Amino acid sequence: MTDVDILISGGGVAGLTAAAVFGSAGFSVICVDPSPPVTARDAEGADLRSTAFLQPARILLEEAGLWARLADHAAPLEIMRIVDAGGDLAAPRSVRDFEASELSDAPFGWNLPNWLLRREMTAHLDSLPSVEFRPGTGTAELLTRESEARVRLSDGSAVRARLVIAADGRGSPMREAAGIATKVTRYGQKALAFAVSHPIPHGNVSTEIHRTGGPFTLVPLPDFEGMPSSAVVWMERGPEALRLAALETPAFEAEMSERSCHLFGPLTLASRRTVWPIISQVAARMAAERVALVAEAAHVVPPIGAQGLNMSLGDMRVLRDLAVASPDTLGDVAMLDAYHRKRHGEVRARVAGIDLLNRTSMARARPLRDARALGLNAIHAFAPVRKTLMQLGLGMRR
Repeated sequence: MTDVDILISGGGVAGLTAAAVFGSAGFSVICVDPSPPVTARDAEGADLRSTAFLQPARILLEEAGLWARLADHAAPLEIMRIVDAGGDLAAPRSVRDFEASELSDAPFGWNLPNWLLRREMTAHLDSLPSVEFRPGTGTAELLTRESEARVRLSDGSAVRARLVIAADGRGSPMREAAGIATKVTRYGQKALAFAVSHPIPHGNVSTEIHRTGGPFTLVPLPDFEGMPSSAVVWMERGPEALRLAALETPAFEAEMSERSCHLFGPLTLASRRTVWPIISQVAARMAAERVALVAEAAHVVPPIGAQGLNMSLGDMRVLRDLAVASPDTLGDVAMLDAYHRKRHGEVRARVAGIDLLNRTSMARARPLRDARALGLNAIHAFAPVRKTLMQLGLGMRR
């Protein structure tokens, strides 16, 4: 039996971030994950999605000692561009820019590929004496008492912790072991995630193109092989996404270039294609006895507006602040009740808002697509509303 302050179940981007956050705050941490992280771009199983860390997230990453490792690899997001292409042809009929300079001198955020985040984060954990990362080891059994949690691991060892942080994804074993229910919304969508290069520079602009089925989003990446590069998330109804994923590369490049409205010239596939199911999911509670849920164990949203991991970092910020304020009561009932109260309402509100945006982006009927374009133009034209929505998206307002 190994004694530790915190056991983190899950070694994805969220779990690795949590390990750095709590290790840097002075707690002893063990982080486990059944699958060793894939840290090479072209390796089988690499996560080809990207993560945009919004302004408030950078502060937490700096405090955890992570930002120094990430900054040189990050592409700043200066402008969020929304393009409506819901007319008869796949061509822009409305383009609206939301500029970070209206709010501050800083970009909206910084974008990094997920496989690279895993590489840099695992390297950082190696430098933290209070953190032990055990890739290839998962959780097998959870037993909680009022004063502690005991977790049996897949390698037969056991850990006794004052707090278990479940960062083990939408199918979280620790959430299920703690008996916390979830509400799931399915859209019949899937997302293709991949990287592209293109002849026209992105200019640090994140571009979200709306037509039908879901948005086609290009997020800036550093140049790839001397060419401007972007991470793409292409959301479509399930059968269409699977059809696209099965196309030969030249046919796929032709379809994605058309779907991008040729805004960046012909797109060239610069990675493998991966396919992800799109759902919304909210846990009934953010915590149970000696267990706190963070990230996708607590909430899952469609990839719109860079909200997913930034909501997760909001979880970690609140949980860390509660832990630091009273380290002697780490993981007790009062602390976890406070965590639930501080996070659950905001999480539910954000999930509901993103659900609405996603349903709007899926519209097929021409009148609904026209209404979507009118709504976008109205929001952009009224500066106080535009700025308020940008602040809400960054988490600067509630």
